[in-house]
Amino acid sequence: MRTAPPHPCIAIVVAMIATLASTARADHEKELRAKLAHIATHEETVMVPMRDGVRLATDIYRPKDTDAKLPTIFWRTPYNYHKLNGIRLEHVVHFVENGYAFVIQNERGRYHSEGEWEILGFPRTDGYDALTWIADQSWSNGRVGTIGCSSSAEWQLALAAKDHPAHAAMVPMAAGAGIGRVGEFYEQGNWYRGGTRQVLFLTWLYWVQNTQRPRLPDDLSDEDRVRLSKYYDLAADMPDVGWTKKIRHLPFDDIMREVDGPKGIFAEFCKYGPDDPYWSKGGLYHDKEDFGVPALWLNSWYDISVGPNLALFNHARTNATDPDVREHQYAIIAPTAHCRFFEPAYDLVVGERNMGNATFDYQGTITRFFDRWLKNEKNNFEKDTPKVQYYTMGANKWHSADNWPPKSTTTKTIYLDSDGHANSLFGDGRLTFDKPRDEGNVDRFVYDPTVPVPSLGGGVCCIGGMVEPGSFDQRDIEARADVLVYTSEPLDEPINVTGSVRITLYVSSDAKDTDFMVKLIDVHPDGRAFNVDDSAQRVRYREGYDREVFMEDGKVYELPISPMTTSNVFKKGHRIRLEVTSSNFPRIERNLNTGGPNYNESDPVTAHNAVHHSRTHPSCIVMTVLDN
Repeated sequence: MRTAPPHPCIAIVVAMIATLASTARADHEKELRAKLAHIATHEETVMVPMRDGVRLATDIYRPKDTDAKLPTIFWRTPYNYHKLNGIRLEHVVHFVENGYAFVIQNERGRYHSEGEWEILGFPRTDGYDALTWIADQSWSNGRVGTIGCSSSAEWQLALAAKDHPAHAAMVPMAAGAGIGRVGEFYEQGNWYRGGTRQVLFLTWLYWVQNTQRPRLPDDLSDEDRVRLSKYYDLAADMPDVGWTKKIRHLPFDDIMREVDGPKGIFAEFCKYGPDDPYWSKGGLYHDKEDFGVPALWLNSWYDISVGPNLALFNHARTNATDPDVREHQYAIIAPTAHCRFFEPAYDLVVGERNMGNATFDYQGTITRFFDRWLKNEKNNFEKDTPKVQYYTMGANKWHSADNWPPKSTTTKTIYLDSDGHANSLFGDGRLTFDKPRDEGNVDRFVYDPTVPVPSLGGGVCCIGGMVEPGSFDQRDIEARADVLVYTSEPLDEPINVTGSVRITLYVSSDAKDTDFMVKLIDVHPDGRAFNVDDSAQRVRYREGYDREVFMEDGKVYELPISPMTTSNVFKKGHRIRLEVTSSNFPRIERNLNTGGPNYNESDPVTAHNAVHHSRTHPSCIVMTVLDN
């Protein structure tokens, strides 16, 4: 069903192009480093003290030949900044050229920073103290803007709740793992999705959590520390472990030990449910807190958690105490994968789906945003910049709106139906805009955790190369009998789905607990079936994440799935499709169907699961649709 592998000659050409591109990038970065040396002073490995005496390694870049007080861009990271490259190098050169100081700092316990590391790097204390230190420097104008992507963005959220007087603006990009609970989302830093555990933190912590590390002596002189930082970056060289095989190990909380990974918090995290008070003890931001900083949010349709990100954007717009902060929240949503905003997008392919020309002036928009709030320039940013700029897939165009979702939306409901055999692409599963008949049918499938449905694309990152993010033809997945497939007739008119997509299933099982996975698909006239978004729900949390309610064999339960969020035009002649199954592995930990804790169990149970659809049990999709 999938196309044949490329001819070997094509593979050679692709490899040659990749080599040329890599060489061009290396040459470009060499030019940037030479330019930076020409335009900037560089203070290396400055040890900035925190309130408890721990010192954090910090590099400072400032324009040469100026006595002016400078606004500062602050990038704080758990990653190795000593090899300045990629987008950080681009940002440093750009902002120094534009009259900014640029400060990069390692979180405590990382590389040359002292102390013990914690995920998100103590934003409410270390982050706050770092801003105070920057604002107190003789070259500072007292205004700091924070910037970063992924882990370098996530810490900014809890810092924003502290409303530091120097924190004038922030640009969090792909910041979902910094969100604890916001609204109906209880993802706790992307640890959960609909009460199911996401696997990405296993592989991410393997590479990042090097708490057992060599350390420089505390009494080392500053001169020697700078010199040694040029010789030794203290970056761990973690062995490859063959994740594709190791990820199947049970119990789940033992995998880090199985791969001889760093000792630390992975197994501890497994113990806590999606609404446990534990999640409020660290650096995550929760919506019970205030939000104190104007922000330009950059998000992506194929990132880990675009739904919570946009929910937090709306939370800041409606709940921040300061009306100026409420007014100055801006969001950009691109059709990219995690943190790929600055890659070429003229003819963008995300996975296998061509998104067209998705070019956007991110750097120009960010610069104008910072110029407005850090330099107080009267540059009409507020007047010229829509509150929301989002890319609609299918139409392959950028659009703007005053709100998310846009106000000119309604909802459209489409119902699941079949003659009782929706199993696989070759079954009789249907999506219909007509309400179900009185006597519906039931679609049944067997979920065996030892042969889970494999992950293919979607919003994913940091998972050890096991899954590539993006949109892929799903027909190989849909050929399985343990995947229910519901497809509409070809559309007579396009449907622009822009906003949340809510799915309610009526389910039963002979297991005490199981999972249900859903995937929204855009089926092209030639049969290609591209995933738009997906979600998951652990059935025990159907009544709330603060309780566990198990199933009884023979009973039918209403199951609201954790909502999806997207903007996609299903064109005339295309079909809308929904996949329903019980696994998405290795993106999501397998439910072993026992009703037990799951994370510390090793003996799976096969579940016989069912989806019901009738007037009594109207399993359906409720789509947010933009008016034409």
